[in-house]
Amino acid sequence: MNHMIELEKKHRRNTGIMMAMLVAVIVIGAACLFVGSSNMSFGDALDALLGGGNDAQSRIIWKIRVPRVLAAIIAGAGLSVAGLVMQTTLNNAMASPSTLGVSNAAVFGANLSIIAFAGGFLSTGNNLSSFDVGANPYATSVLAFVFSSLSVLLILGLCKVRSFSPNVVVLSGMAIGSVWTAATTILQFYATDVGLSAAVVWSFGDLGRATYRTDAIMAAVVLVGVVFFVLMAWKYNALLSGEATARTMGVHVEGLRFVSLLLASVITAVCVSFLGVIGFVGVICPHVTKKLLGQDHRVTIPVSCMMGSLLLLLADTLSRSVGNGSALPVGAITSLLGAPFFIAIIFGRKEGHHGC
Repeated sequence: MNHMIELEKKHRRNTGIMMAMLVAVIVIGAACLFVGSSNMSFGDALDALLGGGNDAQSRIIWKIRVPRVLAAIIAGAGLSVAGLVMQTTLNNAMASPSTLGVSNAAVFGANLSIIAFAGGFLSTGNNLSSFDVGANPYATSVLAFVFSSLSVLLILGLCKVRSFSPNVVVLSGMAIGSVWTAATTILQFYATDVGLSAAVVWSFGDLGRATYRTDAIMAAVVLVGVVFFVLMAWKYNALLSGEATARTMGVHVEGLRFVSLLLASVITAVCVSFLGVIGFVGVICPHVTKKLLGQDHRVTIPVSCMMGSLLLLLADTLSRSVGNGSALPVGAITSLLGAPFFIAIIFGRKEGHHGC
């Protein structure tokens, strides 16, 4: 009887937290529409949002701020749930979307597009106007995504050969990631001033480059991933008891790990290819979620999504509030928040406890 009462209390508490998170995402998302570097008043922003205001105000709200807020919600949810799934499938508290070198590969692909094909040593030299004509943001995103996908497939292929041990995944990701970083450095060494500056700016996580089209693509990929993860929630719960126990419950551990890591990496690749590198969302949010709600993936998956959206919305609001006329890269804000959190996780773990 007491056990049933405890379960009922836990269910009500979890439901309350989920509802509070949902309300917080909606409220903060709405508030973000009224914050920006244009110094538009609240009344003017509200008029533009309701269909009034002049053309400039309407463009700022509907062409810049709304896509930006949607991007924060979608990408935050995707990066956060990708981190949660990676931590579970790899049994590593430090695992995140960057574990498989996805971000490193995306940066290389973007640098190759910008430096070699748009604004660097193969075409436009140091002519800034020529760069503006030659640069194609979609070509950059496509190349970033292609190299991210290739990197993931290479790592998962190597791990398949070695029976897919979590340790092999992490070590392979670190090794391949360092190769992409080295290749990026070589590209940048030969770049012109214009090409180099454009490539560096791209690597900053920036929600300002979001459009309705990119939001729709990210939303479709993230939605497919989240639905799959929710359907597999009971299998992730079984993994928490160890691989041997999961197998006795009918879970094909290697297959689940392969598909989960592939889907989580694709979500990361899509978000990074459109928005640049946004670090630590996949580390911070899953840990906070598990601290609040425990390990039940039926609950932590949706809450982790909302936690990621909330974090990225708050980071974006902060970046636009302190930018003094221009928004700071949101990736810098999340890294400033995430680095101390990451250190706290490392030093907060008990001696002798290993994540792999």
